[in-house]
Amino acid sequence: LQFLYFIGTMAPLRVLVTQATGRVGKELIAHLNEARKGGRDVFIRAAVRTESKADFVKSLGADEVVTFDYDKAESFVPAIDGMTQVFSANPDPQADGHAAFCKALGDYGKMEHAVRLSCFGADHNTASYDHDVHASIPGTGIPGMLRGYWRDEEVLIRELPKNTTVLRANFFQGHIVKPETSNIDENGFFSSPLGETKNSFVSTNDLGEAAAVVFLGGVQQHGDKYYDLTGPVPASMHDVAADLAKALGKPVEYRAQDIDQFEKDFGPQRRAFFEYLRNGFYTRCSPDFYNLTGKKPQAFYDYLTKPGKAGETGISEIWKAGMWSKGKNVMEGHEE
Repeated sequence: LQFLYFIGTMAPLRVLVTQATGRVGKELIAHLNEARKGGRDVFIRAAVRTESKADFVKSLGADEVVTFDYDKAESFVPAIDGMTQVFSANPDPQADGHAAFCKALGDYGKMEHAVRLSCFGADHNTASYDHDVHASIPGTGIPGMLRGYWRDEEVLIRELPKNTTVLRANFFQGHIVKPETSNIDENGFFSSPLGETKNSFVSTNDLGEAAAVVFLGGVQQHGDKYYDLTGPVPASMHDVAADLAKALGKPVEYRAQDIDQFEKDFGPQRRAFFEYLRNGFYTRCSPDFYNLTGKKPQAFYDYLTKPGKAGETGISEIWKAGMWSKGKNVMEGHEE
């Protein structure tokens, strides 16, 4: 990785990291800080929603912290000013704010390189997905969440067409059982509608490292490039249960969940996306992480047990509160 840090242009980097306290943003900051210790000229500005997070991101290597919110356009210019690189990520319900932010990036006119966190499956520039054609259900379109991820890419590409790199990730390893942690603690099992279908879930540690490699390699090498990032092996829910049991040191059982009940718990948007995790669309393993870093992606058990560059294990990360909570449809009012 150290070699990869130095094959870029060696130009100074002034990186704005949005979602800086998120699973990927914090890893990116830690990797950029390591590159700086190795001699790269890197300035890191971390964008956070609340000032209470400032000390945390500074401990990872952020030089400066700004308060930023996609729903508050007045926070855009102070975050962007003086920066030449931006890491772009946003919560799903804040798509409109993200689009406005991308317009501000274009108006700024000095952003040399943007790295966008996304998901593959609905894009139109590197593939020809028909948004009216579902991968496995006749008469149904591509899930709205996937169309939304492409929309979030598209508004950024429109402003920086040759200066954008997109990391298209599979479903996060840390999201597989996050809504089920209390059930695991209290009852020793988790439920999911994914069953025997195997998916190559991706480590967020890998996504942060890949973003750092792309920034350090430079826009000349990675501009207008699109990388599909996955785990190293497809895993079923029984495989996930076995890794969790080993990591936690206690039995963990997987129990199948009815997909209709899953929709009641999380809403129709989430259900539609999970149909793609049930039909094999996300089974394949991509070589792109290896091509970027020279190593295999991180396995689920290693993600669970080994601290990332920011110092947190997957177990610790999963057992924190997250956006997707059972009984709460966070996409309500934002569904297409």
